[in-house]
Amino acid sequence: MRLKITHKLLLATMLTAGTVSAAELTQLNPAKSQITFVSKQMGVPVDGRFKKFDAKITVDPARPEAGKAQFEIDLASIDTGSDDADSEVKGKSWFNAATFPKATFVSSQVRPLGNNRYEALGKLTIKGTTRDVVAPFSIKQEAGGALFDGSFVLNRLQFKIGEGAWADTATVADEVQVKFKLFVTGASSTR
Repeated sequence: MRLKITHKLLLATMLTAGTVSAAELTQLNPAKSQITFVSKQMGVPVDGRFKKFDAKITVDPARPEAGKAQFEIDLASIDTGSDDADSEVKGKSWFNAATFPKATFVSSQVRPLGNNRYEALGKLTIKGTTRDVVAPFSIKQEAGGALFDGSFVLNRLQFKIGEGAWADTATVADEVQVKFKLFVTGASSTR
């Protein structure tokens, strides 16, 4: 109990000592944020990222477990490092981005794990399929805001990502490691 109270007090003190108040942590800074992934093709790790995404995050640093998060990822903004691979992944067998342009995550709960670690529980929707996801993350105070750093494993076949011949997990592994770093600042003030 002492660690939990000390952590909350420390985080609240760090945030209020800067220019950001607890109620103002709501604005995503895209320039300092990223959503990346690592998949395996024939056992070889392949890195990629999404260039366009948005997040609505509301956090009270004194009570992070009361936080809310909603993410929206533009699936057509995928960058695998190869134009051919990007075109293929946007197609019907993979993301079918023409029909399902966005992936979304909406949190339902944030649980404290101790030692500045939390996990967000919520619903992830890709290609019209919705599944429960648990995403562990940490919060780190930085000048003017906070960095939310986390990851989770996505089982692509549960979302019908890679259908037909691409469903063969010997070619492309089912597990995809999704990583996120989201820098959240204070809301712009009109006062």
